[in-house]
Amino acid sequence: MKNYKELIKIVIAFVLFLLALIVKFSNEWINKGIYIIAYLIVGLDIVLKAIRNIFKGKVFDENFLMTIATIGAFAIGEFPEAVAVMLFYQVGELFQDYAVDKSRKSIANLMDIRPDYANVKRGEEISKINPEEVKIGETIIVKPGEKVPLDGTVIKGTSMLDTSSLTGESLPREVKENDDILSGCINQNGLLEIKVTKEFGQSTVSKILDLVENASSKKSKSENFITKFAKYYTPAVVIIAILLAAIPPLVIEGAEFTDWLYRALTFLVVSCPCALVISIPLGFFGGIGGASKRGILVKGSNYLEALSNTEIVVFDKTGTLTQGVFEVQKIEPKGIGKEELLKYVAYAENYSNHPIALSVKKAYGKEIDTKLISNTEELSGLGVNAKIQDKSILVGNEKLMKEKNIEYTKCNEIGTIIYIAINNKFAGYILIADKIKEDSKIAIQELKKKGIRKTVMLTGDRKDVGEVVSKELGLDEVYTELLPDGKVKKVEELMKTKTQKGKLVFVGDGINDAPVLALADIGIAMGGLGADSAIEAADIAIMTDEPSRINDAMKISKKTMKIVKQNIVFAIAIKILVLILSAFGLSTMWEAVFADVGVSVIAIINSLRALK
Repeated sequence: MKNYKELIKIVIAFVLFLLALIVKFSNEWINKGIYIIAYLIVGLDIVLKAIRNIFKGKVFDENFLMTIATIGAFAIGEFPEAVAVMLFYQVGELFQDYAVDKSRKSIANLMDIRPDYANVKRGEEISKINPEEVKIGETIIVKPGEKVPLDGTVIKGTSMLDTSSLTGESLPREVKENDDILSGCINQNGLLEIKVTKEFGQSTVSKILDLVENASSKKSKSENFITKFAKYYTPAVVIIAILLAAIPPLVIEGAEFTDWLYRALTFLVVSCPCALVISIPLGFFGGIGGASKRGILVKGSNYLEALSNTEIVVFDKTGTLTQGVFEVQKIEPKGIGKEELLKYVAYAENYSNHPIALSVKKAYGKEIDTKLISNTEELSGLGVNAKIQDKSILVGNEKLMKEKNIEYTKCNEIGTIIYIAINNKFAGYILIADKIKEDSKIAIQELKKKGIRKTVMLTGDRKDVGEVVSKELGLDEVYTELLPDGKVKKVEELMKTKTQKGKLVFVGDGINDAPVLALADIGIAMGGLGADSAIEAADIAIMTDEPSRINDAMKISKKTMKIVKQNIVFAIAIKILVLILSAFGLSTMWEAVFADVGVSVIAIINSLRALK
């Protein structure tokens, strides 16, 4: 909204500027009046900001430079120049404003893990109340499909929990009596009675929301170049202009004060860093535009700049380096065809809504004829016993094979293994696991080639699973079984190991990654399948879900920084040359402005290279 208002102001001022420049009224004060109105529309806030900053002790900033240069132009009768200079400056500022992160403050509103109510059991009555009003020791009921509102211990019931909001892991977790349960999970199938062990303010879901809301305050920002430049440049040109107006008339015989005042004011107008103001944001936006063509959305020029100094890259596992989909990865039959083995398992699991059963049925992909299923019996903690086409089918874990005294071939691969026996004879196994993304390994290799000092993986998954993925991808370090606050602590520790200029990048995709994405120097979200809150918390979103795009983003960042530095050196060198010429009276204001605009045009053309 703010950018929209600024754009309207610039357009109106530009129209008035063109009107006064093209149409020559009989009374020249009409033209001057239009110039002054255009100037006030586009430049009044800069003048007021400069005055306010003077009272705060911040005298020599870019606002002061713009104000004194443009008022100087008015003083020597260069009305078009004053307006044109301020218009140039405001266009540059609009680019810069557009580049800042607009939406980090609204992260918590998008998060879908805050519970709306808790079903509290008091006596024989169940009441829906605010989770903040529930006390430790009270009993809450969580129905299938509901969020767990508070941390506690299961006192009755069994169920599968979707813990992806907390751990980012796709594999649901089974809970039964006496198991601890965390708020923020979603109850998938069974009815649970839970004894509350923590008040809402201390619960896991409350801590995550707090982390997200406060992590962005720890965000390190790259200081704006133009502000740093102005700290030295502005006082220098102001002092030189004062000396230029005062000293020559005193020491040079026949020198007129008005002539040297004109030169000094010309010097001030020329000193306006238009080329820098335009080319720096344009260079970054060229880079941002080029990145967007490759499915990389960068939320601000400061993040694109910071990316070129990356030293440590930290990854989440599920959905970032792996596909985050729980599916059949391997079918290993014994004395039977693969398709037939899969069919028996799908039929045996037909009446189950367990994620493992669903993934098998999805892999089978055909309609199940229930007439062929004469009996199914669920074996608690072991699996399923079913009768299909007069055959006894056992589907379950290793314990089931041992329980039924069936000789089986053990599978040592990482994931969930379903063992199958037909008529009490081992018939093979099916491996269900998450799958590493095709380009994850390439992404890690490319990062190491680019000189990234350390690649790290943080995951809420089991140690054995995390270590296998880490080893296969060639990562330097891996930390497993972490909740969101554990990930935050690890990233804070890793932040201390980087150099002063170095940056830490965190790449994630889930709601649980939002606090870490906000905390890291640069947060990158996998946007294709990632949670809205992760994309909102991140500084860069990769819409293709390919980790290799991180390398593309870094390449674009380095190229953009090279272009920006070229523009800075070129603009400053030409500026110094024109300033010297104007000080000696060898260039008029319009010539100086033409040179400045020429530099700007060349810098803009150079900036457009970043788009490719």
